Amino acid sequence: MRVYISIDMEGVAGIATMDQVVRGGHGYPRAQHLMTGEANAAIAGAFAGGATAVTINDSHGTMDNLIHEDLDQRARVVFGSPKMDCMAEGIDKDHDVALFIGYHAAAGGPGVIAHTFSSLFNEVRVNGRAVSEADVNALQAAAVGVPVALLTGDNIICADIAATLPGIETVTVKEAHGYNAADSISPTESRRLIGEAAARAVAGARTLHVSEVPERMEIEIDMPNISAAELAQMIPTSERTAIRTIKVVAHSPREAVNFITACYQFAANSMRAMLPLINR
Repeated sequence: MRVYISIDMEGVAGIATMDQVVRGGHGYPRAQHLMTGEANAAIAGAFAGGATAVTINDSHGTMDNLIHEDLDQRARVVFGSPKMDCMAEGIDKDHDVALFIGYHAAAGGPGVIAHTFSSLFNEVRVNGRAVSEADVNALQAAAVGVPVALLTGDNIICADIAATLPGIETVTVKEAHGYNAADSISPTESRRLIGEAAARAVAGARTLHVSEVPERMEIEIDMPNISAAELAQMIPTSERTAIRTIKVVAHSPREAVNFITACYQFAANSMRAMLPLINR
């Protein structure tokens, strides 16, 4: 039983502010410890549920946030960026189940630090529906035949993913009280709940069905400004459908994620170019 874990930071208990999730913030070192604690809970739970091997992918920001020397030594860790499959890097057909830990809600909606791959995107849609990172990463897992059995995060993403992935188990570690505000359970309690849920999820993984992957995916991104949309329009096969909206038709989840990643870089570049004007 091989288990794949993708872990983000914004959906971890005790985390709600930008100061915590951005490297260099005063709260970031503490957030690293909180993230590593939930990672260990998921790893231990997976082994308790019957895992024989666990791979965990550091999926937040620069993707080198986990404190490796504190990680459960039984797991292998994938880290660093950029990575071809981003938050689903390392998953393959040999994995039996995937767990998503510390996830957050989609861009354009409520939730603690809600965004989809970039805080600069106003919304990301697949075939007309606004999606979260969990939705896109679940498609990546499904593309290699792996079901997603567990997601943890705030109440918004847990409710959203339960509606789109029937049968998935969720653990709500905090209630969203705003973009940078939450009512959180204690880290000790979140780790207990995550460990127990991971064990159940892995033990029952063989009964889960893999989601269907659409053959054709229209990926639309509402960019932060006109300059970012103009840059993204240079991507071959892309189409400018509105003043700040860029679209491409993808035929695999990897194509979709590669497009999203490229648009993220264009968005970041356009915002950096505006800084001298903003700071004038």
